[in-house]
Order: sequence, then structure tokens, then C-alpha cells
Amino acid sequence: MQVNWQGVYPAISTQFHNDGSINFEANARMLNQLIDDGIDGIIALGTVGENASLTATEKREFLQQTVKTVAGRIPVITGCTENSAAAAIDFIKAAELIGADGVMLLPAVVYRGTEREVLVHYQTVARATRLPIMIYNNPVSYGVDITLEMTAILAEEPNIVAIKESTTDTRRITELQSRFGNRFQIFCGVDDIALESVLLGATGWISGLTNVFPRESVTLFQLALQGRISEAREIYRWFMPLLRLDTIPTLVQCIKLAEQLLERGSENVRLPRLALEGTERQYVERTVQQALAQRPDLAKYGIDITVKVPEQHA
Repeated sequence: MQVNWQGVYPAISTQFHNDGSINFEANARMLNQLIDDGIDGIIALGTVGENASLTATEKREFLQQTVKTVAGRIPVITGCTENSAAAAIDFIKAAELIGADGVMLLPAVVYRGTEREVLVHYQTVARATRLPIMIYNNPVSYGVDITLEMTAILAEEPNIVAIKESTTDTRRITELQSRFGNRFQIFCGVDDIALESVLLGATGWISGLTNVFPRESVTLFQLALQGRISEAREIYRWFMPLLRLDTIPTLVQCIKLAEQLLERGSENVRLPRLALEGTERQYVERTVQQALAQRPDLAKYGIDITVKVPEQHA
């Protein structure tokens, strides 16, 4: 199965009205803006998208609206966060019909599986769909490390084609490449090791703060690919205080508040999350203000932002 998932993929937020209902209009506006800013693809319904706080119907409605808005301009990868393989299969079958391009699959949540149980979860889901699958390896948040030995078994599933690597250990990227060559597309899944990951050979970056500063993210990624390291460092050093916001438990609230401060979205979240207040809120506001005051002039780097055109249907 040929998949060309490469580049900068924001894990998009799910925008809500003040009453907690999904604001589809705001999501469409935000998504079109991100595409115009040069992103290469998106992850819908991931952690930043508050997947676990949405009903089954809402997930399908959100994905349907997202696919419609994207209109074939970029790949749409949907997160799949379910308690069982059966529930994951139900969602992925719906995602197939809706037109998603692929799935970012987590181990079963709530119950922390053994290695054998996690492997069976991935195998069962992969064999029930034709969609390409990205393994989401995040032992820091979910308590399960999909090891090299486990990955070797999952490599036998032809439609498991990519890995979002979020161990925070950049050595894993080299280990994956040494053992599996080009078998998997490897995405950096942790914002504050993005540059290091690309320099080590990651082909993509799944990012939270790209929602807020997409052009800076695309420019950083392209500079790294082109080997323009000193220039990439300039942006990375400016970006780092913001990227740190993606690595803390309140990352969703931080990112959505930053979106609001940049007038790209709203900070509204769903329970169990609550909007930031007090010193936490002040820290995000101060970090964003400092970033805006020192924002780099991207024009000097000469990175072309590619305009994506919607698919034409007869």
C-alpha cells in the first residue's frame, strides 16, 4: 500500500460553542486557514481534538465535516481512541465511508494491555480495514511502549505503514530505521524534539503548536530537510518556549488558549478539561506575547508555501 504521509501535520483542535456543542463553522474556517498556511496534512480527533470527550456520533460528524472541508487538498488522518478493538473497528469502518485517508491508532484505552494484548488489538483492527494505519506510540501518556520487537510483529501487517513516535527518546528513531529501513513512515510526535527528529530522518512532524504558528512550523521543517541547520536553529530557539506547551498535561488547554490569542480559534474545552486560569493562564499569555514580540521574519528564508487546490470531481 503506497502512502505518502510526509511533512507537517497539525493535530487539529475541535472547536466548541460556549454551550459545548461543536462549532463546525469555526472548525472549517480554522482548517482552511491552516491549509493556506502550507501544512501538509492533518490529524483529526487526536488528543488535541479531545477525542475522548466526544460522542460516537459527534466523532463521525466532525470527521465528515473535516473531509468535506479539506476536499482532497491534503491527507486527513483520523485518530482512533477506543476502549476495545470492536469499537475501534466500528469507528474505522465509518471513517472509510466518510473518506478519511488513514488512521492514527492507539492501543485500547482505559485498560493498560500486556504486550500480547496490545499486539492483538493492532492486528485485529488492521485486518478489519483497508485504510492505512499509523501506530501511535506514546508510553509517557498511555503507559504502553510499542517496542522494536512488537513493531517487528506489526510490520507483518501490510496496512500498518507509519509510526507516530512519542517516546521522547530520539534514539528510537535511529533504532527504527536501523532495524526496519524504510518500512515505516516515522513521524515526530513531540513538539520540543521536532528539529532533532527531522535531522535523524523523521519524515513528518505531528504537532500541536502548528495550529497556532503554522508558517513557522512549515519553514522550520523545510529548512531542516534542506540541511540549512543554522537557519533552522534560529526558528527553533524562538519556538521552543511555545513548543514546551505541547508536553504538559494541560496541553490541550494551552494550545486552544494560544489559538484564541492569535484569533485562530476559541479556548472552549469540554469536561473533564477546564479552561486555564491564574498563573497557568498568565504563563501561556506571557509566552505567546513574547513570541509575537520576537516573531521571526520568515521572508528571509525564502521557503515557498505551496498552495493546495481542491480536487475536481466530474
